[in-house]
Amino acid sequence: MNATVPPRKTVRDYIRTIPDFPKPGIMFRDVTSLFADPRGFRICVDQLLDPFAGQRFDKVVALEARGFILGGAIAHQLNVGFVPVRKAGKLPGATLSEEYQLEYGEATVEIHDDALAEGEKVLVVDDLLATGGTAEAGVRLCERLGAEVIGCSFVIDLPALGGRARLERMGLRVETLCAFDGE
Repeated sequence: MNATVPPRKTVRDYIRTIPDFPKPGIMFRDVTSLFADPRGFRICVDQLLDPFAGQRFDKVVALEARGFILGGAIAHQLNVGFVPVRKAGKLPGATLSEEYQLEYGEATVEIHDDALAEGEKVLVVDDLLATGGTAEAGVRLCERLGAEVIGCSFVIDLPALGGRARLERMGLRVETLCAFDGE
């Protein structure tokens, strides 16, 4: 008797899409369903690291907010430090700031001014790559502290919004686990 083996799930299979959130016409890609499933979360963390197998990192730098969940797990797995890049005004102590453009306006992210040392090798992590503005600002903060960004790793890419191309024009290695058309 031949038993049918169900197909293995991919990271994309764990991501739910919520139409019209946060506004009409937007298809929100919700990674909380991925994080809630222990197998999905494990697959995700492993696959975010897989392209960088054998590479040495000193720190994982994660972008607010869902990137923190991934960054913490990846830093733990690599046995390295975790560094948050947060929205302006959220970090105590001395910080460096970097402004970037949003669709309608500007935003600012910050990093502690002592979070990275000259020459440290870092992996920048977030859940979603859209226009690449937040990621570019995070990379610039790392570089201002003298760190070397080895690569950027994201769960989801929205290719139509150009984030990958933006980061690659900076000479960065960009890895993503899945892509969705549109927004």
